[in-house]
Amino acid sequence: MSSKPSIPKGTRDFSTEEMQRREYIFDTIKQVFRLYGYQPIETPAMENLSSLLGKYGEEGDKLLFRILNSGDYLSGVNEADLASGDSLKLSSRICEKGLRYDLTVPFARYVVQHRDEIVFPFKRYQIQPVWRADRPQKGRYREFFQCDVDVIGSDSLLNEYELVKIIDDVFSLLHIRIVIKINNRKILSGIAEYIGERSRITDITVAIDKMDKIGIDAVNEELRAKGVPLDSVAKLQPLLALAGNTSEKLSQLEKILSESETGKKGIEEMRILFSYISKTALTGKVELDLTLARGLNYYTGAIFEVKSSDAAIGSICGGGRYDNLAGVFGMEGVSGVGVSFGADRIYDVMKQLDLFDEKSNSSSEVLVVNFGGDETVYALSVVEELRKLSVNAELYPDAVKLKKQMSYADSKKIPWIIIAGEDEIKNSSLSIRNMTTGTQEKISLSDLRSWSGINLRKSN
Repeated sequence: MSSKPSIPKGTRDFSTEEMQRREYIFDTIKQVFRLYGYQPIETPAMENLSSLLGKYGEEGDKLLFRILNSGDYLSGVNEADLASGDSLKLSSRICEKGLRYDLTVPFARYVVQHRDEIVFPFKRYQIQPVWRADRPQKGRYREFFQCDVDVIGSDSLLNEYELVKIIDDVFSLLHIRIVIKINNRKILSGIAEYIGERSRITDITVAIDKMDKIGIDAVNEELRAKGVPLDSVAKLQPLLALAGNTSEKLSQLEKILSESETGKKGIEEMRILFSYISKTALTGKVELDLTLARGLNYYTGAIFEVKSSDAAIGSICGGGRYDNLAGVFGMEGVSGVGVSFGADRIYDVMKQLDLFDEKSNSSSEVLVVNFGGDETVYALSVVEELRKLSVNAELYPDAVKLKKQMSYADSKKIPWIIIAGEDEIKNSSLSIRNMTTGTQEKISLSDLRSWSGINLRKSN
């Protein structure tokens, strides 16, 4: 017997119920993005490796999925290259393209390539899959969707404030309690200067970014392994442990980083951003977190990370300000800022917390029963009328026993059944059953419009 087919580790099939729930998440996110004036774009699944390499740091480059060149991909490789065993050098010769690692770098490439067609500031959203050659584990996949929202061509901190509002609106609609953590890469640069390790800013941020996962002791050990002197590591500790509210932390930092112009600039940006935030009502909690680093190298200003207050699953949204990303593609002086919602982790949180309701589980709102013969013709007219009224409706295709059709509706979580049999045809009426309560009512066919607009919509 042949074995069952399988899919690669870190990828998943989605059932109809899972897809309905995922689409509910996507639709909710899109609704908020559009509310704030953002417009959709799409970019190819694959990019030239020259566009991707060097944008995510050394660790990120290792997680890129490379695509073998078409045809005889070894034609340009000599025996010495093969014998060397240098996989990175060899891959650069046989792979010119790779699957996108995120949506931000392709977006920057898009902006530069289409600069003459774009009106700046350019506000875009993008919902597409990305791929990372990571070790699969709970909440971490090799193929997953990101829902990105960015504005490029503006330095204003009002953009950062708007992103905080978008984050809060999305998770409020999804009923997920969150904490929005904010820091600034300029502050981290100032800290690196303060401890005398300005040239090791990347090593420091990559290590600090793992603090939630591995703890302070492991972070310190990683810093020492990277060559950061013991006295510098020791000098770093009180900075990462600053206590108090946002204003108090910034005041303490201002004294410590008084000699760092970059650090002071980051502190000032945080004061302005938090002053905007303090004047608005948010559902979620917002806090300054000096241990937040975001490992990606292209961030230059404010950085964000969002976590569920009720589910231990890692970040479900993150992003930040990037001043130089478009510059690597030849377009200097164009700053952008954005955040990415992790749809897959959001799904996992909502499933864990039982936040999906029947509305997100069913595609049809009404099932019209099929009795066959003349009743089928009558039922077809009812289905067509419901669809004209923008009601998601379906007719059971076979004239089988009523019990089987009701079981079908129950399995698909369809909330309403319409029965149109011989008696209903004679009286130009319909019998409507609520599958949740089991109650049944009879209405005239002419009243279908008012019923679908009141009873059905109220139940959903």
